[in-house]
Amino acid sequence: MREEEDSAGFPEGRAGPTSRWGLRGAIVALLVVAAGTVWFTNAWLTARFSETTRVRTELRSALYTGNLLSELQRTSVVPQLLARDPALISALIGNEFSGTSARLISAQKEIAAASIKLLDASGRVVGSTDRNLIGTNYVQEPFFVEALRSKDTVFTVSPSPQGAYEFTYSRTVVADGRTLGVVVVGADLTRLVRSWAGIYDAIAVTDSSGQIILSTEPRWRGLTLPEALAVRSAPSAIARAFQVTADWTSTPADAYVQGRAVMQSETRIPFRGWKMIAFTTYDSVRERVNAVLALVIMGFAILLAAVFYLLSRRARVESAAWMRESADLRALNARLTREIAERERMQKELRVAEQTVQQSSKLAALGEMSAGVSHELNQPLAAMKTYLAGARLLLQRGRAEEALSSFQRIDDLVERMGAITRQLKSYARKGGEAFEPVDLRAALSSALMMMEPQLRSRTIRLQRNIPRYPVMVYCDRIRLEQIIINLLRNAVDATRGLRDPAIEITVSSGSHAFLSVRDNGPGVSDLENLFEPFFTTKKPGEGTGLGLAISSGIAADFGGRLTAHNASDEGGRGAVFELELPLHDPGQKAGTRLAAE
Repeated sequence: MREEEDSAGFPEGRAGPTSRWGLRGAIVALLVVAAGTVWFTNAWLTARFSETTRVRTELRSALYTGNLLSELQRTSVVPQLLARDPALISALIGNEFSGTSARLISAQKEIAAASIKLLDASGRVVGSTDRNLIGTNYVQEPFFVEALRSKDTVFTVSPSPQGAYEFTYSRTVVADGRTLGVVVVGADLTRLVRSWAGIYDAIAVTDSSGQIILSTEPRWRGLTLPEALAVRSAPSAIARAFQVTADWTSTPADAYVQGRAVMQSETRIPFRGWKMIAFTTYDSVRERVNAVLALVIMGFAILLAAVFYLLSRRARVESAAWMRESADLRALNARLTREIAERERMQKELRVAEQTVQQSSKLAALGEMSAGVSHELNQPLAAMKTYLAGARLLLQRGRAEEALSSFQRIDDLVERMGAITRQLKSYARKGGEAFEPVDLRAALSSALMMMEPQLRSRTIRLQRNIPRYPVMVYCDRIRLEQIIINLLRNAVDATRGLRDPAIEITVSSGSHAFLSVRDNGPGVSDLENLFEPFFTTKKPGEGTGLGLAISSGIAADFGGRLTAHNASDEGGRGAVFELELPLHDPGQKAGTRLAAE
């Protein structure tokens, strides 16, 4: 027994100095490993969560940028539409503005613009959605001056009396080559700023000069970014020390907003050199890092306690693992619930948007139908009036047989009006149920018969160059005659006031069938917008601007096209309209010899 004590150094069942130092060394090593792990985990998670937060901020900024550009693009087309409004043009010409403001208020409700103003040529407000501004003069404002300098829509940013900025699109109202006034439409960007203010981040939008023009912080507007950040000073040294002590996981801040450390991200807006700067707090990063660090420290505490309570700590470790898993499951369940609610909300908004688009399409189709009926029936009605006057005169002179011929033509016009109303239904659908082989020469003859009263009312030299053989095309005869009548009517109007008016009509065929109408008028000043709906160079009340637009659409339905150019390009005078249609029999090889009439 003595020998055993000497060899061991201590009695059995009692730890010697070596065992105690080994246990202490293991505890110290465990503490060092725990401190190193916590430090490394803090640094790694802080960098990763900060990067994740920065990426989310950039994605949110990209979404906000898209919303901003969408609002600006949606508002930019409004001045162009209002500048072509016949009611506004008539009000500026007649100097009658009793119903102008009401019309602008109605338009504002439909397009959700911030404001709409109509200025006359002197810069005075003659119509506005804010009736208090009527009579105010903006002759020196940028949106008025720049609109007069440019014939296109211009965008301006100007400070408002309330300390904010007004974002406006303006365009001149031109009629008969004369500037009548300016339409000014304000973009409602404050609504977007209010939606940005619903989060904890601070957002600012700067222009190309670096001046803040939009911000969730009202006091930043009109300042540069360094000036805006200096509005609220950084926290004092004592406050900063308390903050670092309370949260030692913080990283160097990009800036301070309202005394809080934030990270700064910048997004370029592809519009006039604008930029969006977003400031995001580190609160979410700190909370997530501290949560993970708490788990890590808890694990090391459990491991350290396991040295003394090996048996009891196993159950506690398992319990802690189950608690973490339960918390993750609850968080996952809450996130899934939020995503389901968000998806249901988006589906409801999508259904509302679809209903709105359908209603808009119905209203557009109704407007096009009513305008088309008015335009297409105007020519037969005018011809009927002329024939009735001629028949009355013939009856008074006892020439009944010739009067019967006029009545027969009136009957033909009535049948044609019925056919036109039936054919107008085809504007709302594709395809051709009334397509048949048609001789282009016969369609020209019918159209000239329709235009006979107008051609006889004036001295017009009419020259026709048509081939001796049929030029067959596959189309709707009534609609083809409508195209020819519209071209002839435009030629007659173009030669009005000339001493020697002349119209030349040529029909030819080759790979396609061709019909050209040439006049010796002044030509076309705006070829780009010639086939746009409601574009016309005639005086108000003399044309709707739909004739060429409808004719171009009909030619496209036939598989052809309608083009125009000025005869000055060929050394002549006037305008030339060319209709190109596919031949009914592609294998037919017709000559090019023409017979002059």
